[in-house]
Amino acid sequence: MPSIVLAGGGTAGHTSPLIATADALRRIDPTVEILALGTERGIEVRVIPEAGYRLELIPPVPLPRKPTPALFAVPGKMLSSVSAARKILDEAKADVLVGFGGYVSTPAYVAAWRRKTPIVVHEGNAMPGIANKFAARYCTETVATSFPGTDLPHAQYVGLPIRRAISTMDRAALRAEARAFFQLDRDAPTVFVTGGSTGAQRLNEGFGGAAADLQAAGVQVLHAIGSKNTLEIPQTGPYPYRVLNYIDRMELAYAAADLVVCRAGANTVTEVSGVGLPAIYVPLPIGNGEQRVNAKAVVDAGGALLVDNAEVTPDWVRATVPQLVHDKARLQSMSAAAQGLIRLDADDRLAKIILDVVGSAS
Repeated sequence: MPSIVLAGGGTAGHTSPLIATADALRRIDPTVEILALGTERGIEVRVIPEAGYRLELIPPVPLPRKPTPALFAVPGKMLSSVSAARKILDEAKADVLVGFGGYVSTPAYVAAWRRKTPIVVHEGNAMPGIANKFAARYCTETVATSFPGTDLPHAQYVGLPIRRAISTMDRAALRAEARAFFQLDRDAPTVFVTGGSTGAQRLNEGFGGAAADLQAAGVQVLHAIGSKNTLEIPQTGPYPYRVLNYIDRMELAYAAADLVVCRAGANTVTEVSGVGLPAIYVPLPIGNGEQRVNAKAVVDAGGALLVDNAEVTPDWVRATVPQLVHDKARLQSMSAAAQGLIRLDADDRLAKIILDVVGSAS
């Protein structure tokens, strides 16, 4: 039976495609042995065991983006982390290592390369991260990307693996159930606002400040504010403004919504645009600009709007959101433009690539 080690962690951007790929591997070959590799710093310590997969941890090795004193500690930490990863790969008798990026991936790549274990790289963002740039250049020729045109050696466009509950959903068929689940009116125009698992302060302040105006305009809102945030919204209008810290049933949130306002992480763009949900993407204002690039193809096709973080004020919400969510013809046009741009079968595609690599090496 194949033994496959999947390395990725830190954020949902790495763990979500890892779990979706693991699920696909199990569907295709129920005999496969799967082990996930992570660090104690990321959400993998919670979400991977909850998904039913064994997790082993190695010491994290953050790579400073600028020269700082912390840079001098990297070689020693890297040797320790590579040694720990090598031990886990040996004990698992790994036939292949699949890396999804994050702190865990670089030492895992080095360990696999040293033991001559085949490596498959999956890059989640349109602009690749440091770990995957390294692996694609020096460790492997099997490189899968989430978006076409990603600048990596040996890149092949596969798509981003997402959960089957989302990739196979029928938004229209789920709408009544979804709105009942969130205690929303079954017919009112509905906006879903989310800044991801940690929330987005700008979205929370912008929509929170315009909540009464949205309700007065006949718009209901489902707002995921982030696990550690608070937002008090008086119910002043005929339709609800639902505030939740976190949403587990994201497929129901997408089904309930006519429009979503959100960040533009790779997972979010793939899920939202893949299911044809009209979107206003508000890229994270820090980092190297990868979120803007993630959303570009969908925005260019007319399936979404792109708005700078600084623009999302209560005044902008009042002036923009009610008009758009009441415009059924435009929403239908945006939905049609988004659908078909994003592959929704990447979990199976990547799983088959991985199993082919195992077969070629045996």
